[in-house]
Amino acid sequence: MGQLEGKTAVVTGGGTGIGLATAVRLATEGAHVFITGRRKTELDAAVDTIGATMATAVAGDITVMADLDRLYDAVRARGRGLDVLFANAAVAAFVPLEEITEEHHDQVFGVNVRGMLFTVQKALPLLNDGASVILTGSTAADKGMHAFTTYAASKAAVRSFARTWSNELKGRGIRVNVVSPGVIETPGAVDLAGGEEAYAAFKKQIVPIVAKGREGHPEEVAATVAFLASEQSSYIVGANIYVDGGVNQI
Repeated sequence: MGQLEGKTAVVTGGGTGIGLATAVRLATEGAHVFITGRRKTELDAAVDTIGATMATAVAGDITVMADLDRLYDAVRARGRGLDVLFANAAVAAFVPLEEITEEHHDQVFGVNVRGMLFTVQKALPLLNDGASVILTGSTAADKGMHAFTTYAASKAAVRSFARTWSNELKGRGIRVNVVSPGVIETPGAVDLAGGEEAYAAFKKQIVPIVAKGREGHPEEVAATVAFLASEQSSYIVGANIYVDGGVNQI
C-alpha cells in the first residue's frame, strides 16, 4: 500500500521534467494521476511511462479556461473528487529589465500567476476535505537573479498565494504549500539556458555555490511533493519547502 492509495491527483505541466517525475511518484504511491500540458505527444508518452491504469492525460493550456474546465470534467467523471493538486505548469525566460516587452510580461504572468490562480480556483468544487494543494515556486523569488525580473516576481506571487489560500481553505482542512526547486536538470532548464552546451557552462558556474555540489534531479523534487501530498506532512500548512541543495540556505 502506498501513501496515496486510492487517491486522485492532478499534475499540471505533467509531460516532462518535474511534473512528469512527480506524476510517476504519485502513481507509485497509489494515486490515479491526471496530467495536463500543451503537448499531447509528451503527455501520451508520459501515460505510457506511468501506465494507463494509473494515469489519464488531458491536453490543454492552463491559461485557457475551457481547457481547465475539460481537465476538471475528466476528474469529476471519475467520481472520487480530488485529493492532491500539484499546480506546477510555468514558463520562464531570461530578459533584462530594459528589454522586457508587454508580450513577455503578459506571457509569464499569464501562465505563472493567472494560470495558477484559476487552476486552483476551478479545482475548489472537486477538492475533498483534507486535500493537499502544492504550488511550484522557485528559489529565484528570493535571489534577485540578473534578467529574471518577471519570472522571479511571478514566483513571489506564488509564495503569497500559498499563505492566503491556506487561510481561506483551512475550514475544509485543505493544506496549501509551496515547493521551491533550485537548479534542477530538466528539458525546460536546458531550453532556458539556450541548449546543452550553454547549460553545461551554466552548471559550471552554479554548482560551486550549491552545498550538495551538483544540480538537482526531478525525482528529488517529486519526493518532496509526495511528502507534502501525504499525511506525513499533516502539520505543514502555508510553508515554502526549498529543494535547492542548500543554495538559498547557506
